[in-house]
Amino acid sequence: MKSSISSSKSFCIARLGLALAVLAAPIWAQEQKPRYTFTDLGALGGTSSMAFYVDAHGAVVGQAGVPDGSQHATLWIKGLKKDLGTLGGANSVAFSGPNERGQIVGWAETGSADPNGEDYCGFGTHLTCLAFLWQPGPWGHGVMTPFQTLGGNNAEANSINNRGEVAGSAENGTTDSTCPGQTIAPQTLQFKPVIWRSGGIEELPTVSGDPDGVAYQMNDDGDTVGTSGTCSAYNFNILANLSPVHALLWHKGSVKDLGSLGGKTGNTAFAINNGGDVVGVSDLSGDQAFDAFLWKNGKMNDLHTLPGDFASVALSINDRGDVVGVSISASGNIRPALWHDRNITDLSTVVPSGSALIPFIAEYINLRGEIVGEAIDASGTLHAYKLTPCDDRI
Repeated sequence: MKSSISSSKSFCIARLGLALAVLAAPIWAQEQKPRYTFTDLGALGGTSSMAFYVDAHGAVVGQAGVPDGSQHATLWIKGLKKDLGTLGGANSVAFSGPNERGQIVGWAETGSADPNGEDYCGFGTHLTCLAFLWQPGPWGHGVMTPFQTLGGNNAEANSINNRGEVAGSAENGTTDSTCPGQTIAPQTLQFKPVIWRSGGIEELPTVSGDPDGVAYQMNDDGDTVGTSGTCSAYNFNILANLSPVHALLWHKGSVKDLGSLGGKTGNTAFAINNGGDVVGVSDLSGDQAFDAFLWKNGKMNDLHTLPGDFASVALSINDRGDVVGVSISASGNIRPALWHDRNITDLSTVVPSGSALIPFIAEYINLRGEIVGEAIDASGTLHAYKLTPCDDRI
């Protein structure tokens, strides 16, 4: 069902530059920044929404609340919102697309309880959850089709490229001995990074004997990035039952450990562009803090944080090398960040003081410099937003 985005508010804001906290360190500085139009994308009759991807034409996908309180995979396109539905359960989320074929992927609950009591997709319902492909049909309709697993009960799809290849994770039928004892929604089975293509599923290798892993994004050449590690309680930071150890790049069937910024754990590659540049997060030496990284030309570079902050995470990189993610203070305050042309920007400053919404997380940036993510209101409710540059700087 489609409805208009009646709750959207748009305006262009000029952002002032900030002085460097110190002269010597980051490779990233701060200076005068471009202007943006800020749009609250709205929900589907509920209250909250989240945006995870924006395509080259400005179409956005994510999830939005419906009147009964559930979250449904959602497409925002040309001023309209479209509910993509579920696979029979209450909840779903769209994580990538539309690609050039109009295809969208994500994961959705079925109507069946997970036989092991797992909560693989983190909705808290203990229903089985499957990766899906949504394809547009005639008269504005579409069809949601589940992907196969590796023999287990659950799977997630995180990315689709323009060739229709899909990256994600899927359970096999093997009991995972590394899963900790959990009284609520225990993970039981191993789950592997996978690619779905040509109607089949392909398991990707991990490193160092890691039993579990997730593939997060694939570029148009099929190069894929993700992470591997051991089973854990559901980790909302990476949307998986995983304690990540190794940031990984898969290229033509082989796997490469991208290394770290000095830490031994917490290493995750979230995104790759068509030039092969990779971004993610890595623990620093001592594993007490973590920073966003850019892996380029075989080297992992620390992107650092906004001045005064404690940690950062990079979530997306476009083909121009612009990076978005978050910067985090020692007290846990989270701000969306943009790394562009050796400058770092606090994207929470794109709305005027007194605004009802403050950008909270920057999830994705496309080639045009459009950014999507989540903003937060005074009640703590998340709102999907889109930032559109008002000039040609990005």
